[in-house]
Amino acid sequence: MAEEQEKKLFLLDAYALIFRAYYAFIKNPMLNSGGLNTSAIFGFTSALEELLTKEKPTHLAIVFDPPGGSFRRELFPAYKANRLETPEDIKKSVPFIKKIAAAYHIPVLEVEKFEADDVIGTLARQAEKKGFTTFMMTPDKDFAQLVTENIRMYKPSRGGNGPEIWGIEEVKKRFGIDNPSKVIDILALMGDASDNIPGAPGIGEKTSQKLISGYGNLKLLYENLDQLPEKQKNILKEYREQVELSYLLATIRDDVPIAFEEENLRLGIPDKEELKQVFAELEFKNMINRVLGRLKEGQPESPPRQSTLFGNDEMSARQLERLQTINHRYEAVEGEEALKKLASMLEQQKEFCFDTETTSLDVHEAELVGISFCWEAFKAYYVPLPAGYDRATEILRILKNPFAEKTIGKIGQNCKFDLEMLHKYGVAVNGEIFDTMIAHYLLHPEGRHNLNHLAETYLNYSPVTIESLIGEKGKEQASMRDVPREKITEYACEDADIAFRLKQLLEKELEKPGMTELAKKVEMPLIRVLVDMEMYGMKVREDVLNEYSGVLSTEIESLENKIHRLAGEDFNISSPKQLGEILFEKLKISDKPGRTPTGQYSTNEEVLMRLTDSHEIVPLILEHRTLKKLLSTYVETLPMLIKKHSGKIHTSFNQTVTATGRLSSNQPNLQNIPIREERGREIRKAFVPSDKEYILLSADYSQIELRLMAHMSKDPAMINAFIRSEDIHTATAARVFKIDPAQVTREMRGKAKTANFGIIYGISAFGLSQRLNIDRSKARALIDGYFESYPGVKRYMDNCIKQARDNGYVKTIMGRRRNLPDIHSRNAVVRGMAERNAINSPIQGSAADIIKLAMVAVHETLNKRGLRSAMILQVHDELIFDVYRPELEELKNIVKKEMQEVILLDVPLVVEMGTGENWLEAH
Repeated sequence: MAEEQEKKLFLLDAYALIFRAYYAFIKNPMLNSGGLNTSAIFGFTSALEELLTKEKPTHLAIVFDPPGGSFRRELFPAYKANRLETPEDIKKSVPFIKKIAAAYHIPVLEVEKFEADDVIGTLARQAEKKGFTTFMMTPDKDFAQLVTENIRMYKPSRGGNGPEIWGIEEVKKRFGIDNPSKVIDILALMGDASDNIPGAPGIGEKTSQKLISGYGNLKLLYENLDQLPEKQKNILKEYREQVELSYLLATIRDDVPIAFEEENLRLGIPDKEELKQVFAELEFKNMINRVLGRLKEGQPESPPRQSTLFGNDEMSARQLERLQTINHRYEAVEGEEALKKLASMLEQQKEFCFDTETTSLDVHEAELVGISFCWEAFKAYYVPLPAGYDRATEILRILKNPFAEKTIGKIGQNCKFDLEMLHKYGVAVNGEIFDTMIAHYLLHPEGRHNLNHLAETYLNYSPVTIESLIGEKGKEQASMRDVPREKITEYACEDADIAFRLKQLLEKELEKPGMTELAKKVEMPLIRVLVDMEMYGMKVREDVLNEYSGVLSTEIESLENKIHRLAGEDFNISSPKQLGEILFEKLKISDKPGRTPTGQYSTNEEVLMRLTDSHEIVPLILEHRTLKKLLSTYVETLPMLIKKHSGKIHTSFNQTVTATGRLSSNQPNLQNIPIREERGREIRKAFVPSDKEYILLSADYSQIELRLMAHMSKDPAMINAFIRSEDIHTATAARVFKIDPAQVTREMRGKAKTANFGIIYGISAFGLSQRLNIDRSKARALIDGYFESYPGVKRYMDNCIKQARDNGYVKTIMGRRRNLPDIHSRNAVVRGMAERNAINSPIQGSAADIIKLAMVAVHETLNKRGLRSAMILQVHDELIFDVYRPELEELKNIVKKEMQEVILLDVPLVVEMGTGENWLEAH
């Protein structure tokens, strides 16, 4: 007889998981095409999927707090009174999460007057009696009071560390008690700021744990008050009623009027069609594949059932058209005569769309498999290309003319990749470019821009996926060359057809917010600039990196020995758990150590920076981390990214990632090569000119964001400081501290510099106090003095927030928009972040516009003059050039002129230049 399966019940604390998911994406929220913030929904669903995949529960329920509050509010009206208003995006997310639960056939439970904690506690106790092992899935430590041999806490994974399960031993160790039930006593004493449970004033977590550990429980503690220090005794006496009330508030009830019905909570078979519909509506394309991939093939479908949980307000997803449901004509073109006819037809067009099919997404390793073309909706042609460079170029030679013709517009999706592939095969692509991915990015910078998403959003059409052609494993194990000709023809032609149709729509969409000029003058021309930069690459000396690797390794080893001596034992310095125990339990460097959501001591950089003066071990640990990061992230990694064919690193620049319009780069991220610290700067020594005939030139905009603040705020004092070429930080210090510029000290200038750049990012008094290590009142006075000195800046900031509230967005000099849907949020944290973005985005975005304009202008001039020198890298406000030495002075003049005159501001744009035999020297 087979063994009976273990009965494994998971009870999910819905709102705790939803809030956690929402705030995990707060800096980079997920939005669908309708503007719905789907962060919380996606995060919750991902956590649910991970649970179903890894833990395989037999029974499951999702438990919500009911509307209208709980019995605790009747006991104590101020209960949870200090909580911020629930963000509107979370309120909008809950119906979708309940709808997803219904599609999974997972019951959603809520009981009037009782919180989710109480419902979970009650069901866990009842399930225990029926032989279940119950896992309470929540990040909330209060649930620890319920833990028994068969009831455990399941804290979901965070930061890639995996889930954390608390049984009896884990709770005892975390709270320093001999029984999990005594967590209630600790909570009663220490209170809970998030729930506004008062506790005993002045009795914190550490003291509470010590008292309960020493006396057993609250009752025994009060029986022995005379043994306590006078101050503690008086507090506990005076606030006894408050402590007893807190005990009631902190106790999770296990007598809620709800019955544990085993069969109702048994995990059923999800309704695949319902899941497909809701995920399609939310635009969770990958989630659909993930869930359906998990569900076994041949699994019987669940019978359709009407949900009674949510009434009749369920939204139905729109039905998307597919290739099989539209009239289309997609043809493969082979043979010289047919290719010449195709080339002739292309040359007669005003514009055409093209798309390449390749063996890899690494442009430097990939081979062309074929090219598709479209210039009329629902009609496209595919040209297959044979393996081997020479054979493929023979065919491509026939198609060179239409690609080279400057009067014919070119359309594509992610054109940069296609242009680079054709560049490898000697095919130049001229004419005005329209990239549908970039067009959509301009319209919705925070959204997704892949072709499938755009097709579903704008064309109500679901394209064929690459997985359906070559399978899930195909990305790594198969090749587009393995796909049958008929299938690849339809797939490739469909892509070109979709991009062509999207262009007609997106071009008009760009006109509405006035972003046509931004697209035509900045973003679309920049594609060619980036193609040339990426294909040219930057030479890196592997021997310099290897030598520096040895230096860093020796320094790291020396630091480890010093740290171990100071700690009095060997331990893993890179382990947050072991480090926390050394710092806070053995060395006791802080009376009030912070803890992470998992209960470990917090040892992140921010915490350690505040504790640098507490013990000599702390600066050594910070230095150790810095060196380890330099070694692993850059020194050891960069040599592996050098391409054999060129001996260079070829980074990839991304135009559609940042919401502000700034370029980013990856593989590798050269924009993050350190510059502020001496050891980080050493890495730049490895970046060198192409050969002895060349030298590196760096051209850097000086204080462009502050100059933009002066221009955009129209503050006369700030404008005049820049016009007179004064040191802006000294000028600011003189005005703020009301002294003559000659009297400004180095410390004063440093504070003014921090304030200058901090104000741009909407820094608060608290943030400035942290950054300058001064008390908040002094930071507030510094900010007030700053606004008194530059009243135009304050007006500008207030006006940015007002414009965001009135319009829902702010704009840059070139009309680039930053959408700020959270500007009206009732949640102060969410609203505050939107307000800071309203202030900073026009400045940061305008800086991005300006350097992109300059890149286009410089690139065009270099090509016109036929120079051998090349622009090879852009990092923030800096451009790097590989300069043919005889052209150095000519290039300097070109770069300075184009960069400084690219746009007219109320203050001069200033470019600082340097040359060198490596990047560090040049900078």
